[in-house]
Amino acid sequence: MIKKGFSYLGISFLNFLALLPLSILYPMAALCYYPMYYLLRYRRKVVRENLCNSFPEKPLPEIIRVEKQFYKYLCELSAEIVKIPGLSKQEFDRRVRFSNLDIVTPYFEKGQSILVCTGHYGNWEWGMLTFGFKVPAASYVIYKPVNNQQFDQWFLKSRSKFGNQLVSMRQTLRAIAGSRESLSVFAFAGDQTPVKHEARHWLTFLHQPTAVLTGMEKISLQTGRPVFYFKINRVRRGHYHIDCIPLATNPATTAPGEITARSFRILEEMIKEAPPYWLWSHRRWKHKPENPTWNPA
Repeated sequence: MIKKGFSYLGISFLNFLALLPLSILYPMAALCYYPMYYLLRYRRKVVRENLCNSFPEKPLPEIIRVEKQFYKYLCELSAEIVKIPGLSKQEFDRRVRFSNLDIVTPYFEKGQSILVCTGHYGNWEWGMLTFGFKVPAASYVIYKPVNNQQFDQWFLKSRSKFGNQLVSMRQTLRAIAGSRESLSVFAFAGDQTPVKHEARHWLTFLHQPTAVLTGMEKISLQTGRPVFYFKINRVRRGHYHIDCIPLATNPATTAPGEITARSFRILEEMIKEAPPYWLWSHRRWKHKPENPTWNPA
């Protein structure tokens, strides 16, 4: 009961922050950087290790520079996510611009549902929200629920404000089956870490053997849905550009693991172009291949 009470207080505080303009939230986020980085040292060890292993060619001063940029952006991103309930469609449309989105139109016109994917890069939350009201199809976003039920409900309400339907990762196949008779888009964040017993598929990502989820690829092959990748670029603070890239327009012609590998190649390109905007605090490499002669897919 006490825990639930604190949760409701926290949600009330988030609702208050959502009322504030970004012109106030951004300076607040900038101030939060200092205690997060220097006092709390939030996941500093994880971030430093991830950066060092991903960029072995970079000297330590450069690693630390990227590390600090990441924490500053993480605070900024948090402010943008908190602001979601207070932003209109017009504001999202102004701040998130798409290119090549028209390449999905022919599929919708002939009644073909599609899959889209991206990574935890830039403001993927704003990207999915904006995409949802730009397409003439039911939009389903696959997500990992937050452990705290009250906060999970807050995020669900925030993320679905324009009609996106949030689907728990464990309910993906059921949702796919339930949408067979209607035009739909399923959106995945493909760089999630699989649980250990599901870490069966590995590839080289940022110089490291990386366990990857292949669920999106399997769904594409089973349903024949074409796959598109959202390449996100942070233009400036609060403004993003998303390029819609065909990943597999004819999934049946791809080799096993090819769709997944393509998506990670694009993500790696994004990260190398601008490293601070990926979610480095995620324990992406907590699983290691048990077989030292692992086969990079």
